[in-house]
Amino acid sequence: MHLAAALVAAAAETEHHGNPMLATLPAFVIAAVVFTLLAIVTASYRNVANRHADPAEVHASAGHSEHETGHGH
Repeated sequence: MHLAAALVAAAAETEHHGNPMLATLPAFVIAAVVFTLLAIVTASYRNVANRHADPAEVHASAGHSEHETGHGH
C-alpha cells in the first residue's frame, strides 16, 4: 500500500489548478506567427510565371527564326 500512497501523493503534488488556455497561449501565438510568415512567403510566389516574358516572344523579337538557331541537335 505504500507504493499506491506514494503515487497518490505525487499526483496530488503535481496537480495544479490553473487556466489551461493561458498556459497554451504562447504556443498559439508562436504557431500563428509561423503560419503567417509561411503564408506571406507562399503569397510572394503568386503570378511568378506571368512576370517573365514568353521565351518564344523574346526569341522572335531578337530577329532569329527557328531554323537559324542551332541548338546542337
